[in-house]
Amino acid sequence: MSRRTLAGGLALAVAITLTALPANAEQRTVRFPSAKFPLGARPVPTKTVTAVAKGIDLYDVQAGKATDGYTLTVLMPSGRDYGMQHTAEAVAAEVEAAGETPSVQEVVRPSVADAPSQTVYMVRVGMWPLKDKKKAEKAAKKLKEAGLKVKVDYLGDDGLQTTGPWSAKVVMIDSRVFRGSYAASLGRSVAKRETVSSMVKASKALVGVNGGFFNIHTAKALRGEPVGASVVGGKLLSEAVPGRSAVVLKGRTAKITELRTDVTAISQDGSKVKVNGVNRAPATDELILYTEEWGAKTPTGGTDAVIDANGKVIGLRASGAAVAAGTRVLHANGLAADWVNEHAWENWTVKIVTQVVDLRTRRPLKLTPDLHVIAGGVGLVRNGKVKITAKRDGHDSVNMILRRHPRTLLGTTRNGSLILATIDGRRPGESVGANFHEAAQFMRWLGATQAINLDGGGSTAMVVGKKVVNRPSDGRERAVGDALLVLPE
Repeated sequence: MSRRTLAGGLALAVAITLTALPANAEQRTVRFPSAKFPLGARPVPTKTVTAVAKGIDLYDVQAGKATDGYTLTVLMPSGRDYGMQHTAEAVAAEVEAAGETPSVQEVVRPSVADAPSQTVYMVRVGMWPLKDKKKAEKAAKKLKEAGLKVKVDYLGDDGLQTTGPWSAKVVMIDSRVFRGSYAASLGRSVAKRETVSSMVKASKALVGVNGGFFNIHTAKALRGEPVGASVVGGKLLSEAVPGRSAVVLKGRTAKITELRTDVTAISQDGSKVKVNGVNRAPATDELILYTEEWGAKTPTGGTDAVIDANGKVIGLRASGAAVAAGTRVLHANGLAADWVNEHAWENWTVKIVTQVVDLRTRRPLKLTPDLHVIAGGVGLVRNGKVKITAKRDGHDSVNMILRRHPRTLLGTTRNGSLILATIDGRRPGESVGANFHEAAQFMRWLGATQAINLDGGGSTAMVVGKKVVNRPSDGRERAVGDALLVLPE
């Protein structure tokens, strides 16, 4: 096998056929493109369109065909499916000793805006057509019995050349026609996860898509916590990962930028201290602010200062209790508890000052009730050009940059219209998903001049009305941390 990545070969001009158009298409200022489908080797895609509401159209896009099959990937000692050349050759020797013929495959992970390209090596055994997955599984079992760690790999997931197929859903919202608004939702609480369908139903939204990444590395009951900035109705509910991409929603406008958040507690005696986080599990010696939206108890093993809506300290307590409605809690452990014990006495006033700073303009956002923020996973397009900020956004691995996954994508056009897209993946023979470069090219094709990748994989979900219109890769809709909602007028 000699398949390699082609870093510059993703934008291929092809024809596109149109199966339906909304009756008022001529009035649109944002239109679905009619040519130059950017993915694969010149498929001829089809699209159908449904008018959801005034200014909102839903497109179903199908393209390509299944020609990829299965191979076996032999894992490296690290547990990864790739490694350096000498490691791969050593693993290949083990495969030969087990009586099979391996192939050492060179793979080039393309460069991104903030990380150079990377060459790695994979050890592959055999090739089976799509219909013969069971034969591949049987061969994998034989190698496992010989002591090797092996997985059955669908070649469409590699991120290398493919013919597809692709299955995408695209919602295009015309800024000059749409009269509703955009909002973020974390469901019934920050700590708990909830499906997009549930959040759409609760808010009576027209459209909803899953939001940013959530923390899967914390206690199970707290895994709804967003990884990055979250603002709902002008209230900061999760601090930013400094510099990470985000989407700022205000009324019916959407802007992609990078954010920084600053939270400071100021005692009535003038003492100030940095608040390390908002609505998340604390690390050692941290001061964390919990709001009533947290939906869980504060951690045990620390000190809580309970503060009312006017900033008055109602009292100090041992931590491990709920956050009552109308209150906030400053939770401190270790060295951070010293400040609380010395400057947050009962009946004193502690002012919480919150800033959310737009790093492109260097100005703070006004935390008004119509302001919402959802953290993105990776920046894809900036000022009309591909600019993938995978390293800055914490996703610069081969798995994230090169391999194909289901994707939830958000973009804005030159005139301020909003594009929401899901590309299904991990469905051999039905849809291969997209890697970061393909996702960026797809959004540019749709007309986005700014675009980001939201959470994907099994989290990818688009709900229109009361229906999940894409096909989540888990086989059912996954509960997620937050959602972006399109609300009616």
